[in-house]
Amino acid sequence: IPATHDMTQATPQYLTNFIDGKNVPPTRGDYIPNYNPSTGDVYSYVPDSTEEDVELAVVAARKAFPKWSGMPNQERSKCLNKLADLLEAKLQEFAEAESKDQGKPVSLARTVDIPRACSNFRFFAGQILHTENTATETEGLINYTHRMPIGVAGLISPWNLPLYLLTWKIAPAIAVGNTCVCKPSELTPMTAWMMCQLFREAGIPDGVVNIVFGVGPKAGQALVSHPRVPLISFTGGTKTGEHIIKSSAPFYKKLSLELGGKNPNIIFQDANLEDCVTTSIRSSFANQGEICLCGSRIYVQEEIYDSFVEQFTAKAKALIVGDPKDEKTNLGALISADHMKKIEYYVNLAKEEGGKIVVGGERARLAGMEGGYFFQPTVITGLNNSCRTVQEEIFGPVVTITSFKTEDEVVEYANDVQYGLSATVWTENARRAHRVSSRLACGTVWVNCWMLRDLRVPFGGMKASGGGREGGIHSVEFYTELKTV
Repeated sequence: IPATHDMTQATPQYLTNFIDGKNVPPTRGDYIPNYNPSTGDVYSYVPDSTEEDVELAVVAARKAFPKWSGMPNQERSKCLNKLADLLEAKLQEFAEAESKDQGKPVSLARTVDIPRACSNFRFFAGQILHTENTATETEGLINYTHRMPIGVAGLISPWNLPLYLLTWKIAPAIAVGNTCVCKPSELTPMTAWMMCQLFREAGIPDGVVNIVFGVGPKAGQALVSHPRVPLISFTGGTKTGEHIIKSSAPFYKKLSLELGGKNPNIIFQDANLEDCVTTSIRSSFANQGEICLCGSRIYVQEEIYDSFVEQFTAKAKALIVGDPKDEKTNLGALISADHMKKIEYYVNLAKEEGGKIVVGGERARLAGMEGGYFFQPTVITGLNNSCRTVQEEIFGPVVTITSFKTEDEVVEYANDVQYGLSATVWTENARRAHRVSSRLACGTVWVNCWMLRDLRVPFGGMKASGGGREGGIHSVEFYTELKTV
């Protein structure tokens, strides 16, 4: 792996797996083409790994576990802080790589994705220095608890926030003493591959972090069904999560599953409309709407419905879909041609269901990037809550706006989906904010804001949005076993 990643090369790169501290080609020599979403061109090839590659990685991780888990917390903390420093020093390089691989604007990767990855390492570097164990005394007997690392963690991360979410898993897993085998999405492998050099420079011993690229049915399946991998953390689609539960059940694995979302954005008549519209534009279309926490179902109280729609659609029309390298770009490219077809399918479905496309609804054509996967920010009105467009996760720059009359009505609308990841509530009434938040069946509720995260608090979903919680001490609890002595 070169010390400096060359984003300008014309010849496609062949990436490698990272096993036991070494760059290792896939055992069968098979590769998957990796496309630049902005152009539709192949610019690298990713290992199409199989169970043989996963086995090599698990063996390496198991071999590294005794030494790493026995290392003092202070030493592991130093390694994680060093990782953060090394990554931060290459912020622009990683931001450009993330943008080219995923399609998002470079400005977004530079200000959100890569800084958050640095924060993940720094946070858990500090977390492990400030944890507590409990002790009790009863009739002359002393009981105390001790948290122990589990072994090899299987970490499977998605394509929408590639390094952001991969490091959200790696950082706590190795901070508490586990080793890991990671399978990043085959659609966005580049920054994970670039991180491998930093693991070595940070002094992470060989085998502590292993990265195996490939598709879910091969590499992913081998990891979740491996008998020597007792723990799986997965972020991705609900159907895949269901499959992981079934595949891992015979091995009694610990699971943390962060799955799909169809999040309500609830706007009451007393909301600060200016702040609400501005933030709702971001919560609808940030990262091309390819964030599991985006508020894709907007519910507006009928007294301010027309005013909100007017202001929201005006701002949506002003958004710039463009070259991700351009600092003025608001929306970059979608992840793939298949995903763009999925977005088009749902827009057409909305029309069939009686919806009105008030903004967008079509591909965006960019001069010089005709092969790119660009789509206009799309706003749909006129659909009832039972329509598939409102019920099903689209995961793109598409939102629906629906009016409501009463608090009870909108809570019913919000909860009437299979998902329960997050919600946003806009109101100046503190009593209402607390009351509605308590009634919403989801893991996170934002009030008069969106995507403000404290890494100490639990994160996860309800219903088909997953199970388990990670964040702060909750991550420590997930990646360890508690023993009583």
